[in-house]
Amino acid sequence: MRIDEILATTRPVFSIEFFPPKTDEGREGLIETARTLGELGPNFVSVTYGAGGSTRDGTVEISTALHNDLGLETMAHLSCVGETTEGLQEVLDKVDDAGIENVLALRGDPPRGQADFVQPAGGLGSAAELAAFISERYDFSIGATAFPEVHPEAASLDADLDYLKTKVEAGASFLITQLFFDNDVYFRFVDAARSKGIEVPIIPGVIPVASFAQTERICELCDASIPEPLAAAMVALEGDETAQFDLGVAYAAQQCTDLLLGGAPGVHFYALNKAPATRAVLGALQAARPWERPGTAPAGAAA
Repeated sequence: MRIDEILATTRPVFSIEFFPPKTDEGREGLIETARTLGELGPNFVSVTYGAGGSTRDGTVEISTALHNDLGLETMAHLSCVGETTEGLQEVLDKVDDAGIENVLALRGDPPRGQADFVQPAGGLGSAAELAAFISERYDFSIGATAFPEVHPEAASLDADLDYLKTKVEAGASFLITQLFFDNDVYFRFVDAARSKGIEVPIIPGVIPVASFAQTERICELCDASIPEPLAAAMVALEGDETAQFDLGVAYAAQQCTDLLLGGAPGVHFYALNKAPATRAVLGALQAARPWERPGTAPAGAAA
C-alpha cells in the first residue's frame, strides 16, 4: 500500500527504519529484528541507501525480503550519490518489480573521505531533482527528508524551508524528519513549514537511546543535538549500559507521547537494526494509546 494513502486514512502512523547489513550474519539478525518488530504491526518500514551507493544492491535485496517474505509495507531509500540516471532507473525498476510502492528520495551524503557532495556525471544533483525524476516515470508514493534543526548546508531555516518546498512541489507527498530530542524544535519547525505553504504530513523521527556513546556518534554525524539535561542524566549513569537503555526507553516513550498529544501524524523510529528499545517504546505507546486521551490535539494537527 502507498504511504500517502496510509497517511490519508490512518493516524497515528508508526514506521521503523533499517539499514542493509554488510554480512550474512548481520542480514540474518536484521530479518529476525524485522520479524520481531513486525509483530507490533508497524504501518511501514524503510531501508536506507548507503553513502555513494555503498549498499545499493543491499537496499533492493532487503527491501524485497521485508516486503515479500515478511509481508511488511516497505519503502526503499534512493540517493543521487554516485549514480547516473540510468543507474537510478535500474534501481527503481527493481523496486517496482518487487511490488514495492514507496521510495524516499535523497540527495545523499558524500562517500567516506569526500567532504562535499559532487553531482555525478550523467546523474542528478538534489533530492528535489530525484523526486521529479521518479514522479515523471513511476507511480511510487514519494517521501523526502526534513531537518528540524536545519540542514547543516543551509544558510538559514528560511532557506532550508524554501528548498524543502521544492521537494514537495517535485512530488514528495510526505516528509520524515532527521532525529531530534527536543519536541519544541519539531513543533516550531512544523509551524514554520506551514507558513511556507508546505502542507504534507511531517513525520517526526525518534531514536530510542540504547547506548549513549553510539547515539552521540550518530548525532555528530547528522548534526543533531542532545539536550543538556538528557546528556547529563546519561553521563551520571557512568557507563551502566542497562541503566542507559532504561533511561533511553523512558525518555523516548515520553517524547513520543508528547509528540502524539501535540498532533504529530505518527513516529518514525530509527531502530539501528535492533529490536529491544524500539519494541519497548512502541509497545508502551500502543498499550497507553495517548492519542485517544480527551483534549488531545487531532491526529495530524501539528503535521
